[in-house]
Amino acid sequence: MEALYIHQELSTMDLSSAKVGFVGAGNMAQALAKGMISAGLLKANQITASAPDDGSLDIWKTWGCSTLVNDNTSIFKESNIVVLAVKPNLFTHVVRDLKECNGPENQLALSVMSGITIEELEKGLFPKVPNLKAIIRVMPNTPALVGAGCAVYCLNEHASSKHADVTIKILESVGICYQVPERHMNAYTGLCGSAPAYVYMAIEALSDGAVKMGIPRQCATQCAAQTVYGAAKMVLDTKRHPGSLRDDVCSPGGTTIAGVHALEKAGFRGALIDAVEAGTKRAEEQSVHK
Repeated sequence: MEALYIHQELSTMDLSSAKVGFVGAGNMAQALAKGMISAGLLKANQITASAPDDGSLDIWKTWGCSTLVNDNTSIFKESNIVVLAVKPNLFTHVVRDLKECNGPENQLALSVMSGITIEELEKGLFPKVPNLKAIIRVMPNTPALVGAGCAVYCLNEHASSKHADVTIKILESVGICYQVPERHMNAYTGLCGSAPAYVYMAIEALSDGAVKMGIPRQCATQCAAQTVYGAAKMVLDTKRHPGSLRDDVCSPGGTTIAGVHALEKAGFRGALIDAVEAGTKRAEEQSVHK
């Protein structure tokens, strides 16, 4: 069984003079940029974001970041770290429109695009940016927006320990991160990348059930969300198996085991397993169909 590495403390690599450029300025790019600024890793004026139009760049301007409209070539020319944060189906368009250029020495490209392999990144970027060698593929998730993200990453053969260190530092500014083999990246996309949506659906459903039983909506949603948060924290803090923690709540003949029975009859666990599998397969399809 291959080791899974978690990094719980920021590395000591200095980012104070680095220039970071984002190709794509949506939610995930914003989460990473805001996390780095909030953690004091770098100042807003060290960050530049490029997007097809001004609309998605407005919030970046309020932070004090530089912005570019549809000028990804400048991002690659000037940035020590380039974060590729466009939708996967747009990667070929980014490469097509990129003018050949050279970036700073030891430049690092971080890709947060699901389904785009390191081989595909190298094939697309290396001819356009000849001195770019280090590429790290990352799968973060949207809870990074509130500093509670869970990300995984893998390195190409040219990425050094320093490139890995700076990646860890960036990802830990918005949550936790693990290094994994690339062959598992699509599965982590189905888990870490997609599962927040499944949990939101569970919270909504719990809230609906409480409303049906007479609890006001605002209180129902707040209690449902806090209960999910508390249960997750119990798993993380105690390191006990979720099944064991579930058994602690299920008194013989009680209300919880009756609810668990209802969930089992409805296929609750199987539905979640299917969801992770479906997300994984879709990530695999994205790798094939560009």
